Amino acid sequence: MAFSTVNKEVFGSEEAFATVKDLRVTFDSGKTRSYKWRVSQLKALFDLTEGHEKEIVASLYSDLSKSETESFIQEIAMLKNSCQAAIKELKHWMAPEKVKTSLTTFPSSAEIVSEPLGVVLVISAWNYPFLLSLDPVIGAIAAGNAVVLKPSEMAPATSSLLAKLLGEYMDNSSIRVVEGAVDETSALLQQKWDKIFYTGNGRVGRIVMAAAAKHLTPVVLELGGKSPVVVDSDINLKVATRRIIAGKWGCNNGQACISPDYIITTKNYAPKLVDALKTELEAFYGKNPLESKDLSRIVNSNHFARLTKLLDDDKVSGKIVYGGEKDESKLRISPTVLLDVPRDSLIMSEEIFGPLLPIITVDKLEESFDVINSGSKPLAAYIFTNNKNLKEKFVMNVSAGGVVINDTTMHLAVHTLPFGGVGESGLGAYHGKFSFDAFSHKKAVLYRSFFGDAPIRYPPYTATKMRLLKALVGGGILNIVRAILGMS
Repeated sequence: MAFSTVNKEVFGSEEAFATVKDLRVTFDSGKTRSYKWRVSQLKALFDLTEGHEKEIVASLYSDLSKSETESFIQEIAMLKNSCQAAIKELKHWMAPEKVKTSLTTFPSSAEIVSEPLGVVLVISAWNYPFLLSLDPVIGAIAAGNAVVLKPSEMAPATSSLLAKLLGEYMDNSSIRVVEGAVDETSALLQQKWDKIFYTGNGRVGRIVMAAAAKHLTPVVLELGGKSPVVVDSDINLKVATRRIIAGKWGCNNGQACISPDYIITTKNYAPKLVDALKTELEAFYGKNPLESKDLSRIVNSNHFARLTKLLDDDKVSGKIVYGGEKDESKLRISPTVLLDVPRDSLIMSEEIFGPLLPIITVDKLEESFDVINSGSKPLAAYIFTNNKNLKEKFVMNVSAGGVVINDTTMHLAVHTLPFGGVGESGLGAYHGKFSFDAFSHKKAVLYRSFFGDAPIRYPPYTATKMRLLKALVGGGILNIVRAILGMS
């Protein structure tokens, strides 16, 4: 299909308005509503991914120095799995859901019909620039919408590749890519959308929500937060440590919204945990982790400076027990563990989003609940324990977007679970059927015939009619029989 990328230098309000107008014409034609169109675009997205794996890996390496393994498993494979799940389940998702009716509307039938919202905007993030761009688009397409994708300018190689590939593979009368930075995003946010899906930080999330409010546009905000890891002493420490490392440094070197942000453990157990972390980190990334090919670099100099500032804080600089090495010229920071970090330090006041992992110690593990709940609700919360009572209390008392017991980040791969935040960590959820639902309106439909028209609905109202109406509204066959018989 023919495609022309809008020149980023001239993409302003007029171009944004024209883009939305064109897509709305397509949507209003009904083209995107058919099963045939939806499944064809999902298959095209799968083919795009499968046919250009090397280019995708190369762009991710250019933007973040991601290893080929991490790029394939955490971006390419997950995107392909999302496509396949949507293709397999699409007919079932699209089918109206039959629901029960009440005696008040007898005889009748009812169903819930999922209909597309219209023209939607997806603004994606830089840390997983391929997956986080296209995973929401899968939901938007599956639900039958026209879509504009705005990739992150902080991952320019991936952004450019997305524009090129979507232009070649997708229906550009319904699916567009707009590249650019603040000006282009601002121009897009000025338009009236039927939904906006944003992945990123809370500061920009507030800007997106404020812009959406002007048009009463619903939003999904996939943000972040300080995701805690509680570590008990009755565990397989080696396995737990490896899973913490995989979720922290094995996920874009900590630059992931669900990476462990800090650990809480007891004062007595902390030394054992630190030793285990040191051992496994060296086994994974060697004695000189700055040279490891399995660790992503920091995305840019601004984030490098931000992380350096966290480490240079007077309250924190003496707490490093492992790592702390930096190479500004290569934008690399080694895996860094800090012990007994003060809770009022800078590193504990914001999401770290990098390779630094503070450890907070408590006298009793139950105190961790108060520590977690004293801050904003995190996107994810993790606990390692074999204590059944502690697991149950953690699930019941810790509010987070998602909770994982005895692992980290793995809930992301389960498409039957919703993925999203709560409070300041986000609004709305997606993945699997939840992605379809995020971009659909659930329309209530009630079917009635001309049979069974009840005179009691209509004036003039009498005491008998009132008695029957009360019985119908209250429900219950016995009440209706009593009303018919004139019994109070």
